[in-house]
Amino acid sequence: MDVCPLCNGLETRIFQCPNCQTIMSDNGKITDYLDDYSPYMDIEIMKLFDGVEQSLEKKQCIHYYICPNCMHEENNIIAE
Repeated sequence: MDVCPLCNGLETRIFQCPNCQTIMSDNGKITDYLDDYSPYMDIEIMKLFDGVEQSLEKKQCIHYYICPNCMHEENNIIAE
């Protein structure tokens, strides 16, 4: 089983907001926001619902980023 380096605190990634150039905040896996129980579900099953068709096969973790300045939201693909 592969691990996401961001979810496991092994590294950090910095993304700048395309609108205002502020450093965006990493809010974790996008699947954690599907419902109240999704953070506790099996990660591989939840990858079937993350909006990226082959994230399970390609070993990708989709992270939700938001700009604290202008509230721009985006998802970024993180390789496991």
